[in-house]
Amino acid sequence: MRAAVLREIGEPLTVEDVELAEPGPGEVLVRLAASGVCHSDWNVVTGATPNPLPAVLGHEGAGIAESTGDGVTALHEGDHVVLSWLPACGRCFYCLHGRAALCDVAMEDMFRGTLPGGALRLSQDGEPLYHYGYLSTFAERCVVPESCCVRIRQDVPFEVAALVGCAAMTGFGAAVNRARVEPGSTVVVFGAGGVGLSAILGARFAGARTIVAADPVPFKRETALELGATHAADPTGEDVSAFLRKLTDGRGADYAFDTAGAPGVVAQAYDAVRRGGTVVAVGLPPAGVTADLPAEDLPREEKVVTGSFYGSCLPQLDMPLVLDLFMEGRLPLDRLVTRTFALEEINEAFAAMNAGEVARGVIRF
Repeated sequence: MRAAVLREIGEPLTVEDVELAEPGPGEVLVRLAASGVCHSDWNVVTGATPNPLPAVLGHEGAGIAESTGDGVTALHEGDHVVLSWLPACGRCFYCLHGRAALCDVAMEDMFRGTLPGGALRLSQDGEPLYHYGYLSTFAERCVVPESCCVRIRQDVPFEVAALVGCAAMTGFGAAVNRARVEPGSTVVVFGAGGVGLSAILGARFAGARTIVAADPVPFKRETALELGATHAADPTGEDVSAFLRKLTDGRGADYAFDTAGAPGVVAQAYDAVRRGGTVVAVGLPPAGVTADLPAEDLPREEKVVTGSFYGSCLPQLDMPLVLDLFMEGRLPLDRLVTRTFALEEINEAFAAMNAGEVARGVIRF
């Protein structure tokens, strides 16, 4: 099959012929139909996120189950699936307490470039290729654990379903599951990429009255306004906190989301919320970066600072629900897809993402 391979940090991906083994016990072979192009993949290209190389990247995919290994009972040939890069075990402390996004077992092999338990199913001329995020969706097919497959209705467009595998679920879930945005509230979202726009959709769905999108890229601010933001601000040229205080009689936002993960943004989000407000860190910064918050204000202002990983979701429950909302016309996820690309255009897709030209680029197979 064809796959986009990263061989060295900082180098372009190359589309090559590679081999994919048959699924082992508890695994599923999926024919990919679409894969979103996410900044988390780019972090591997730049070296900000460690992953063994050479590797097939991609972690935001949807497709059709083609075959299954021994012991797979919940999926059958022809099922449409969204792929989840967090195969929760269902047995650890966090899974048993309804916090599947924090699963101990799922994270154990995440950065080893293997499937859970250490298996490799990708190779080329007898030499191993590493996986990324348990999925490797920049390829025509992938072998994944059964727990990575979320069966979905068959009338959902694959390019929309793919985004629910990461960006849409991460942003929407941060607003709805983690922050639990209340009707009539004021929300600010720092970063209006795929995740940030999905957080805006989530805040709008939850009934927020005022939603401010803060992003330095004009296209992203314009897209945010089209998707439900009531205001947009350029954080490089405007004081977002002062702007929010003007909107709220001097208080500040009720909720602030950092979906960018850039150094210093969590502090901006903290400054933007009122006393007793909630700050949600969503974007992943480079390893080693710290958040600098005013220590003396932490007890005095009673602000809640929390994180949201993968939208704090239960993939098997939340992903089909989000897609139902889309199909009912209540969540315009299709408007996140700005451009589609062929697999051979993977580097052009990354360039468009880094230039701020797309809300989300999607590889179509």
